[in-house]
Amino acid sequence: MGAVHPRVLGILGRALSLELTAVQQYMTQASLLELWGDHDSAARFRRETVEELRHAETLVQRMLALGAAPAASQLRPVTLAADLGGLLRQNLALEQDLIHLYAEAVRFTLLIGDQHSCDLFTALLDDEEHHLRQLRDWLADRPRESGFSGNPDRDPHARATF
Repeated sequence: MGAVHPRVLGILGRALSLELTAVQQYMTQASLLELWGDHDSAARFRRETVEELRHAETLVQRMLALGAAPAASQLRPVTLAADLGGLLRQNLALEQDLIHLYAEAVRFTLLIGDQHSCDLFTALLDDEEHHLRQLRDWLADRPRESGFSGNPDRDPHARATF
């Protein structure tokens, strides 16, 4: 194995931090939705938690293969909102940050000829872009899904418990 570019290790560390941030955020939001009685949305957020955890595991495996000790430098605080729409908008922002990082990683690893890392970042980028589309669709479909009529007293998600 050749020398690893330090910037690749830095990108892997930032990606691990963001993926673990996403795990923490989706897990917390699933619990909040459960408190609100929205069991379907909570289950969906739990599935997202597992997906992001798999991404984190993939990053850890790559770091180990490169001879680096995995270390997430800093997790962002969980972002909450007063309703499901707000939670989805918070998650869109996090997913966009992941997409931006992975797109940058793909460009850089192509530039330096690190095909293995490029393939990893490309696969993660594809997953996150797909996830972003799903979140956008969910947000767009939410009013129909919840029976929202424009009256916050009738929307079961229009309340916060924190």
